[in-house]
Amino acid sequence: MDLQLSGKVALVTAASKGLGKASAVAFAKEGARVVMCARSEALEQAASEIRDETGAEVVTIKADVTQQADVDRLVATALASFGQIDILVINAGGPRPGNFLDLTPEDWVAASNLTLMSAVRLAYGVVPHMLERGSGSIVAIQSISVKQPVDNLILSNSIRMAVIGMLKSMANELGPKGIRVNSINPTFTWTDRVDQLLNNRANINNTDVQQEAAKIAATIPLRRMGSAEEFGRTVAWLASPSASFVHGHALMFDGGATKTPL
Repeated sequence: MDLQLSGKVALVTAASKGLGKASAVAFAKEGARVVMCARSEALEQAASEIRDETGAEVVTIKADVTQQADVDRLVATALASFGQIDILVINAGGPRPGNFLDLTPEDWVAASNLTLMSAVRLAYGVVPHMLERGSGSIVAIQSISVKQPVDNLILSNSIRMAVIGMLKSMANELGPKGIRVNSINPTFTWTDRVDQLLNNRANINNTDVQQEAAKIAATIPLRRMGSAEEFGRTVAWLASPSASFVHGHALMFDGGATKTPL
């Protein structure tokens, strides 16, 4: 299927690895021009790999989406490089794991800054430009935790719900103006972040990563975790004109793991 992304500009944050990088790869394969940001030194290597694999135009900006000045510079660089932003993929990793009594109020503030306020900053940076053009697509990478809580992830369980509330409200406001707003909500998908969480669970349960991964796979009707490549293809589709009537939706990328009926 042609996703009609050739020549579009996709801005993907936290794109040096994991789900962000997988999304950037998928856009590049579809002919989009890609702007990637991350704090990590791995950003340039990731961009080089994408250029070599796809031949796409890729611009990198080292930026921290928890910092307003960095977000301003990111958006300005994207517009200076390509003159437009057609797609914004909001991504910022995840808050630290832990149960309620493992954490402090300071942890909640840091998690809010990372997960909620990064989305707010990026939306304020890009939406005015999309409004001027009368079109755009926003996809926020969140988590299965917006449908059902995940053990030992109380920060994610709580704060990602606020992001979804913001996105649903923005969808009502911006849809009539030509801007689609959606989220994609993965269960455990093989990335460095999942390795971190599985190691944390293994330490708590006195097991190993393979045992913890098997436990998760057993809860998924497809009996496996998704791959980063599968995830990236789904993001590209959701953001693309091929999904032009999908709006205000929290798409579950979970192999059927969500047990709630809606």
